Amino acid sequence: MRWDNLKATGGPDTGDAGTVRALPLALPGAVARTFDTPEFRGVTFYEVQAKSLVNRVPGRSRVPFEWTINPYRGCSHACVYCLAGDTAILMADGTTRALADLRVGDAIIGTVRDGRLRRYVPTTVLAHWSTVKPAHRVTLHDGTTLVASGDHRFLSDRGWKHVTGARHGRARRPHLTTANRLAGFGALPERPVESPGYRRGYLCGFVHGDGHVSPVAPAALDRARTYATACGGLHAMAADDREFAGASVRAASAVLDWPDVPARDWRQGFVAGLFDAAGQLGPREHGGLPGFDVVDKVVVDWLVECLSVLGFATVTDGTVTRVLGGVRERVRFGLMFAPVTPTGTAAGELVRGDDGLRVTAIEPLGVDVPMFDITTGTGDFIAGGVVSHNCFARGSHTYLDLDAGHDFDSQIVVKVNAADVLRRELAAPSWPGRHLAMGTNVDCYQRAEGRYRLMPGIIAALRDHANPFSILTKGTLIARDLDLLSQAAAVTSVSVSMSVGFLDEPLWRSVEPGTPSPRRRLDVVRRFADAGFGVGVLMAPILPGLTDTPESIDATVAALAAAGAASVVPLPLHLRPGAREWYQAWLTREHPHLVPRYRQLYGDGAYTGQAYQREVAARVRLACRRHGLPTGGTGTTRQPSAGPAPEPSVPVPPAATAAPGRASTPPAAPAVPAETVEQLSLL
Repeated sequence: MRWDNLKATGGPDTGDAGTVRALPLALPGAVARTFDTPEFRGVTFYEVQAKSLVNRVPGRSRVPFEWTINPYRGCSHACVYCLAGDTAILMADGTTRALADLRVGDAIIGTVRDGRLRRYVPTTVLAHWSTVKPAHRVTLHDGTTLVASGDHRFLSDRGWKHVTGARHGRARRPHLTTANRLAGFGALPERPVESPGYRRGYLCGFVHGDGHVSPVAPAALDRARTYATACGGLHAMAADDREFAGASVRAASAVLDWPDVPARDWRQGFVAGLFDAAGQLGPREHGGLPGFDVVDKVVVDWLVECLSVLGFATVTDGTVTRVLGGVRERVRFGLMFAPVTPTGTAAGELVRGDDGLRVTAIEPLGVDVPMFDITTGTGDFIAGGVVSHNCFARGSHTYLDLDAGHDFDSQIVVKVNAADVLRRELAAPSWPGRHLAMGTNVDCYQRAEGRYRLMPGIIAALRDHANPFSILTKGTLIARDLDLLSQAAAVTSVSVSMSVGFLDEPLWRSVEPGTPSPRRRLDVVRRFADAGFGVGVLMAPILPGLTDTPESIDATVAALAAAGAASVVPLPLHLRPGAREWYQAWLTREHPHLVPRYRQLYGDGAYTGQAYQREVAARVRLACRRHGLPTGGTGTTRQPSAGPAPEPSVPVPPAATAAPGRASTPPAAPAVPAETVEQLSLL
């Protein structure tokens, strides 16, 4: 990819290609830059001045190395699952807020599994971003409309469904049809505006509900006093008087008289005031729905009529008038009327749906619009009153090699001063000269390296300090730095490892379309082997039912042996949360006949069973014997005369067996288990 002809599309003149953009709060002092090229359209680079580069791996981690370097952080938050910014999101306190106005840390409502059902639970917004996508409108039977991208997913009575898809071909995937019914509440009302009509209605309901006698909450009294003042100087209530001075207020007929034609805002205010004065929630076992303890028949008639007009059914039993329905009505009640008295939230209730949430239309709007998405602790949220899948980014902010995610919008943090910081850290007296692993979180040779060229400076610093290191990549750009790596290998231990999971070109284009082709990666293995490097190959991911046959494995191992690979470590596909959803959708679309097999192999977990892992390992082991390759191996290069610092032993990945590594060599990147496979496979 050529960078020298890039042109800025706006923003201040920085003397460099690209558009300077606004920064996220989490990256103060960074320069956010975009480039108007097909390869990077929609990608934002956040150029930061890093304070440190060498990271220590937490002791609880399963990886067989202690120190890492990550000059890039390719953020997996970028996702095409987006909704229009004005979509109402249900907050944990029972209110709503526009999706565009959410912030990281906000408490909202999501769902969790409860056996075969789901329950609403509070969750937290972990990330929030925007993009521009072609818009589609989804219309439900109750009138709810949702504007979303075609890739967005909603929870239906038949599982998670994309907004658009196809029954056949490459676009095949689970998608909404008019036979589907969504889960959730349906359209959620907006909080009423505190207009003059709402204030007058509130005062009328508050007084007629005997607010001057009942034990009313101080907040409700404060609201009544404020409204009374706004409605004409009704100052009868003293600040410390918990009894409403009704006699003074009753003199204001404009406030207390029943209107001839009540407006919507007056009705909302009246119900809110009456609930604050004489209302309470019923028992939980009966739905915890709002009830009104009112005896005056005129007041009850007005209450029932207002609720009916606004879409609520009621029943009057003795002195109590109750709202009918379930959790949906309780949530709607709190939003529709906004009383001071808490009306309860959806938390803890079962997720349901009804015929009102049946899909009646799905139509493209023919325009690209700004859209927003979030990552939450539960993996979903309530948008427009229905259960909506969030981005499939990890809640823990695990970062991936974004090259393979051509459907993703991406944000990449670039530590532009990486080489200088590394030199300072390597020169520090406290640095023990331990092995440094690269490519273990994000690929250090992703496409962005073609522009930023951070790795030459990093390799030179490691060479000059004779510090042992390893690189694991599937990026062919590493060949650019072959001379530098050879210089480093002359003075210290250098391990170069490439990820090549299979050779099938059509499958590669389908499952990893943004990565270099397997053949190009084999060429890199060959070049490094010819230069004297013992290149280890991480044979990952091995895809059940697709690349795990003896024929496929033998062909891959044969090609690796022909390219000069020094060792092979096989790892079957693992499906951690987030990656799992993407891969399942792809599998259902492209290879639906394999879905039952994957259910059998993975169940609800991220890994296949030990029996399958042993079977795959045996196939790879036999193929390696046929072609003269060891499995496992360290994949190291020429050793320095003095020898590197001793390193911990390398654990064998669960899917493979390995020959013991030599004590004088550093641990090879191919032996990295789950974290590396996720980064490299993008699944």
